[in-house]
Amino acid sequence: MTEIDIEQENKAIAKEYKELLRISYQTLSDDDKKLIRKAFDVAVEAHKDQRRKSGEAYIFHPIAVAKIVAAEIGLGATSIASALLHDVVEDTEITVEEIEKMFNPKIATIVDGLTKIAKVKTDQEISLQAENFRKMLLTLNDDVRVILIKIADRLHNMQTMDSMVDYKQAKIASETLYIYAPLAHRLGLYNIKNQLEDLGLKYTEPGVYNKILGKIKESKEEQDAYIAHISEILSESLDTEGIEYTIKGRPKSIYSIRRKMLNQGISFEEVYDKFALRIIYKAKPSEEKFLAWKIYSIVTDHYRPSPSRLRDWISSPKSTGYEALHITVMGPKGRWVEIQIRSERMDEIAEKGYAAHYKYKQGSVTEEHGLETWLNLLKEALETTSGNAVDFVEDFKLNLYSKEIYVFTPKGEIKSLPKGATSLDFAFSIHSEVGTHTRGTKVNGKLVPLNYVLNSGDQVEVITSQNQKPNPHWLDYVTTSRARNKIKNVLNEDTKRIASDGKELLTRKLRHLKITLNENVVNELVNYFKLKTSLDLFYRVGVGTIDNQQLKDYAAKKNNTLVNFFKNKIKRSPSVPQEQIEREEISRNYDQLVFGKDEDKLDYKLANCCNPIPGDKVFGFITINEGIKVHKKDCPNAIRLQSNYAYRILPAKWIDSSQEEFKATLKITGMDTLGLTNELTKIVSNNMTVNIQSISLSSNAGVFNGHLTVVVKNNTILKKLIENIKKIDGIDKVTRIANA
Repeated sequence: MTEIDIEQENKAIAKEYKELLRISYQTLSDDDKKLIRKAFDVAVEAHKDQRRKSGEAYIFHPIAVAKIVAAEIGLGATSIASALLHDVVEDTEITVEEIEKMFNPKIATIVDGLTKIAKVKTDQEISLQAENFRKMLLTLNDDVRVILIKIADRLHNMQTMDSMVDYKQAKIASETLYIYAPLAHRLGLYNIKNQLEDLGLKYTEPGVYNKILGKIKESKEEQDAYIAHISEILSESLDTEGIEYTIKGRPKSIYSIRRKMLNQGISFEEVYDKFALRIIYKAKPSEEKFLAWKIYSIVTDHYRPSPSRLRDWISSPKSTGYEALHITVMGPKGRWVEIQIRSERMDEIAEKGYAAHYKYKQGSVTEEHGLETWLNLLKEALETTSGNAVDFVEDFKLNLYSKEIYVFTPKGEIKSLPKGATSLDFAFSIHSEVGTHTRGTKVNGKLVPLNYVLNSGDQVEVITSQNQKPNPHWLDYVTTSRARNKIKNVLNEDTKRIASDGKELLTRKLRHLKITLNENVVNELVNYFKLKTSLDLFYRVGVGTIDNQQLKDYAAKKNNTLVNFFKNKIKRSPSVPQEQIEREEISRNYDQLVFGKDEDKLDYKLANCCNPIPGDKVFGFITINEGIKVHKKDCPNAIRLQSNYAYRILPAKWIDSSQEEFKATLKITGMDTLGLTNELTKIVSNNMTVNIQSISLSSNAGVFNGHLTVVVKNNTILKKLIENIKKIDGIDKVTRIANA
């Protein structure tokens, strides 16, 4: 590079820095400017010998990220400085400790958070993409600004990907569509969300992107004239009313046009709302709502609205903080046009999201903002979550793009929930203790099932009981990750409690068989029953899956059969690797493959590239011509598939079919004696491993007839239940009804 080139480049860098200060959303004090200047100088020096793939000096990237942080996200000096330094620790010799000494602990924390995201190590047992996202989300516990800067970093990377090879473009773009765009949406950064989606489509489906872009350009002149015509008519009435406003035309994003074409099976020409008008008005806080509806009245004086397309997010703001009135009206030439009505404050929050919310929140004492509530719930979910990264990200994504409904408590307080939420989700949204002890729910005064899907405007009452506790079916009744995590935690605690009781029971039973329970015996029993852990063993004894006869069979083989002893010796011989033995035991035990959160049993084929077997950690991949292919999670193709085709990934797992629950209906007859019904329900409810699904009892001339449908884990438990019912005074017969 010649001297004159370097001089020109330095001038360009200086120009970008001045532009950064000029476009800052926040008002920068002299101390702020000094902090930013110092960060800029450190970054320039640290990256002086580095260049991007395009050939330009690397420092242009951190400056560009800082500009997005300053102008589009609207953060202050600390975040701008952190953005300038975001790659320094990762790419140079400077450490986090040195950053803290040069600046302050807050900047060091943010830069450290950004560095941790970048330094995710690969692990064959997990999806790199999913683990990357989990690590990023965990930084919320430190500072939400880490994620905001990371979104800005991703946006600039997407804007400058032309020099990358095709497969890297596709991988980064698919990750962006998979998590970064929904995350930007959830944080209220709608402009950035639209940019990320359009750029994601550009690199994942370039042909489709360019075709839609070309058609938008072709029709731009006609659309501009159409918007100008509507604006002119509305402006005349708004001016007459003395309202201060601006009107902007807003084309629909390429990605949203594509999504509508796919969802509705229509062509580009048939997408009716390819553009929108936005009316932004000046108002005092106390007059915002009044003026919004006044403008609504003016608009509908000229154009007929669609009643089904009115969205009032002023009375009930979105949990992201978004406020506006959205109406769709029939414009000239029979075309539908969306009109958005916002105050200047509402518009800032819509554009800047998190940052603008804090600008207006300062000095005001209001109830906790929806976005803050969501962030707090997210932090709680991050602290309580367990399981692998793929499951975590799948759960998390459920709450990112979900539309919202608004329901009321019995006292008339409004609550926001994701669309599709159930009455049990509502209970957990009130408090985890309320959810855990939910006995029933009422919607609009009527008793409804726990899996009742709520609608906006419903009033929900939760009936609790201290004796109530979650059961595995509750996981099918909820959609929110908060509720799912709480239920899983309680069920895990129950499993441990049952296992603890099972261990005591096993100790007593073995003592009768002249066997002392110790570590060696536990290991023998785990192997004998083809289980994975001692917890599995104790749990099965606790619920009755392993009964006295099975333990007697074990004792007989242990004490009396020399042949089995030598077989056991051979099994433990060094010539047969322990890993192979464990693999065979797992394969025999985990014998059924299920898909998705509902654990559906679907047709599938095992992938030839990794040849999974029962017990392996796996996922399903929906192919174009061959249905579902099952791959191991450490398959050589796993990362590529999950990065590039996330929407075709299907969670899958092997399960122990012996742990499934089954429904059985019992026919009960006898003499109708006093207290018989009470005694019957008492017998069933005292067995913690049996759930009553339905009960129907009748009496005729002293003869008692009943049908009892229960859910049990296995036939052993059902037999014990039948035996106990037969012991009730007055019961004559208890028979199981086939094909009930």
